[in-house]
Amino acid sequence: MKKFKNLLSLLLVVLLMLSLTACGGSKSSTTTGSETGSDTSADTTDSAAAGGNILNVHFDVEVASMDPQIATDGTSFEVLAAVTEGLYSIDVSGSPILAMAEKVDKSEDGLTYTFTLKDAQWSNGTPVTANDFVFAWRRLVDPSVASEYSFITEIAGFENAGAIIAGEKPVEELGVNAQDDKTLVVKLDVPVPFFESLMAFPSFLPVNEAFFTEAGDNFGTSPDTILSNGPFMITSYEPAATTITLAKSPTYWEASKVSLDGIQYQVIKDSQQAMLSYQNGDLDVATLSGEQVEQFQADPEFHNIMAGYLWYISPNTKIAGLENLNLRKALALSYDKAAVVNNILKDGSIVADFAVPSLLATGPDGKDFRETTDTYLSTDKAKAADYWEKAKEELGVSELKYTMIVEDTESAINVAQFIQSEIQTTLPGITIELQTMPKKNRVERMQAGDFELGLTRWGPDYADPMTYLDMWTTGSPNNYGFWSNSEYDSIINSAKKGELALDITARWDALKNAEAIVMEDAVILPVYQKGDAVMIKSGVEGIEFHSVGINRIFKNAVKN
Repeated sequence: MKKFKNLLSLLLVVLLMLSLTACGGSKSSTTTGSETGSDTSADTTDSAAAGGNILNVHFDVEVASMDPQIATDGTSFEVLAAVTEGLYSIDVSGSPILAMAEKVDKSEDGLTYTFTLKDAQWSNGTPVTANDFVFAWRRLVDPSVASEYSFITEIAGFENAGAIIAGEKPVEELGVNAQDDKTLVVKLDVPVPFFESLMAFPSFLPVNEAFFTEAGDNFGTSPDTILSNGPFMITSYEPAATTITLAKSPTYWEASKVSLDGIQYQVIKDSQQAMLSYQNGDLDVATLSGEQVEQFQADPEFHNIMAGYLWYISPNTKIAGLENLNLRKALALSYDKAAVVNNILKDGSIVADFAVPSLLATGPDGKDFRETTDTYLSTDKAKAADYWEKAKEELGVSELKYTMIVEDTESAINVAQFIQSEIQTTLPGITIELQTMPKKNRVERMQAGDFELGLTRWGPDYADPMTYLDMWTTGSPNNYGFWSNSEYDSIINSAKKGELALDITARWDALKNAEAIVMEDAVILPVYQKGDAVMIKSGVEGIEFHSVGINRIFKNAVKN
């Protein structure tokens, strides 16, 4: 009898432990509640949390936002695109392919697109409808939302987008409407040759209005307030989290073709720590920098990939001294870009003597934009010193001191420290102080104009030079330096929706002239076009890397 009681007590303890473990697992995975999530999500989450076929991926910066109409950075875009799908996605070659859209009918004049949607569901079981796109896109242009990416609706040619953003027309007059649940009609002001590619960009992802309303101000801040219609769904996330967990979505329309059980993103800013995690088997995909590249480039798991990101210094022209062209040119020519890419980064990055990167877009002549365009602001320390002498005379100063804000990743800090030394050596009398901070804070500071110099980057949203050149128009939220030039504005506006928009060849030539204006006025001080040195575990296949839009897509990835 005593043995039976002991056995019974042991059994009760085991049952209690199992019960507590189950509760803890449920809480830590933060599954979606019954009000706003799918009943099947808990089973999927438990499978992912248990180990499963999970791909472990390295990030060097945090996800800034999981609101598709608010997000502005590539890290956020990557996760958003993993859990949400728009009318189009992109294939392995970067070409747009139908996603939520079953078919599309285009008018002969290129001004009307009629989309028929697939029978698809959100992760809470509700259908994806045309109104999900209407609601999301009206949010994108709504002045009260103040999305920094509202401009992209003008790039896409949406009817009345500019007037709505300016507060001159109501959001209901945006050129998009839902004829019924399955039929979405889009009207454009002008034909846009890359319109379908743009529709794969995260700013145009749909949002379920009822879910958004219920989530309120908390939308996009936790698994409970993030809805998925893509291949994966969020199971663990909070703002500035260092770990983000995704599980395969059972409600995704093409779930049978998704091999992974989930993805776990790990934010590790120190490259040495990231490589240790990779070697320990805690990461399947990791990005290298600096000396690591030389150390591992002979490894069969090493991959070198050219990315589209342009890194540059933005001078705030509202700051005393930086309004002076000769000073900006002196700074731009003073640092050795070749040493940055060859001695510091060593990851396949290339010197940037331009504002529009290579391998971005092909013109009417079939050639890459850079092939038939000049280069600008190439390193020349002697010329830099001459410009500095002219600037001192014009400004009536013998010395200047500026602070450059830099995000707190290892590679950004290393590059900034080198540039700091180069400027101070080449231009005696100029002192550069560095201030490091998380990327989100750096971006916020630059958007608010609360900076002097900022080391920043821009990744292409679509395959056209306009994805860069539109940034420096007067009043653009991405025109961090507050530069303004009426001739430049006129070229860009005409290329978007004026006479140039109707003449492909003339438009292309005009965009070359626009880049020349930006460079000759040293609006930005280019540094390098990013290359990525990536380690990928053997047995991992099918990851798609893209230089435009979404940098990495894992839908077709396989982990053997």
